[in-house]
Amino acid sequence: MLRASSMNRRLSVWKIVSIVLLGYCSTPAMALDWSNNSISWRYGSNFREPFNNQAISKHIVSLTHASGYRYGSNYLNIDLLKSDNKDPIRANSNTGAEEIYLVYRHTLDIGSVSGQDLKFGPVRGVGISAGIDLNSKSDAGYNSRKQMFALGPTVMMDVPGFLNFSLLALWESNNPGVSAGAFNPGYPAWRYRYATHAMLNAVWSIPVGSLPLSFEGFANLIAPKGRDETGSQTATETNIDMQLMYDLSAATGVADKTFRAGIEYQYWHNKFGNSSNKVGALGGNTASTPMIRFEYIF
Repeated sequence: MLRASSMNRRLSVWKIVSIVLLGYCSTPAMALDWSNNSISWRYGSNFREPFNNQAISKHIVSLTHASGYRYGSNYLNIDLLKSDNKDPIRANSNTGAEEIYLVYRHTLDIGSVSGQDLKFGPVRGVGISAGIDLNSKSDAGYNSRKQMFALGPTVMMDVPGFLNFSLLALWESNNPGVSAGAFNPGYPAWRYRYATHAMLNAVWSIPVGSLPLSFEGFANLIAPKGRDETGSQTATETNIDMQLMYDLSAATGVADKTFRAGIEYQYWHNKFGNSSNKVGALGGNTASTPMIRFEYIF
């Protein structure tokens, strides 16, 4: 019965993912001024999960789409994450947890819509960003089923490549499922909604001089979201993920920006809003994770 319930929840997430992808497919290709798609793989051995003090290895395969049109831009990323047995898929299992995480953002350029030049100082434009985060994870503990909607203003800086800052309001909910024998501190049987909270977000991709290098990443500073499902107060969350990518295309005889390789680093403090006071000796709420990354762009 529990297994069937878990499968139904996973299918519901896939339905939402399918709707997002169908939306992309229905957009006329001629409406886009540019488009970039990539498949990437990254690996690190020092991931952490709250209430788990062990270093976790993860393989992450990603499908990423970015595009721009007359009035704005789109960004879609789907991560498929596979943990080692330090983060098991169920209690007493030797198989690692599995997760899918989707992020979609659309930024509407106010200057392009209004026909006005909104450039000032170091800012080249102003926009409104909106989007959604969805995830489904099967593990021995929380079994996250996150849904989060985001909306707020964005400023686009006048730099080589791009650097955007957004201040977003977040409406987040979760409905964790518990497999047999899994850790359960008393999760409610319904979808739990956190207090509306704010996130300061930066995202960038900046070329390194004339070298075939690019410095890319994102940084999120997320305000506390009230009390969690067990009544504990959440904490301010910091998530920084940055990478230095080298274009291997010339060495492999293909078009520029086709194959890339690099190093990536993620720092995540108070993961999911869990403070050190809450996790105690079990730890896992802060991670410092170096990774290697390979990418194919098409």
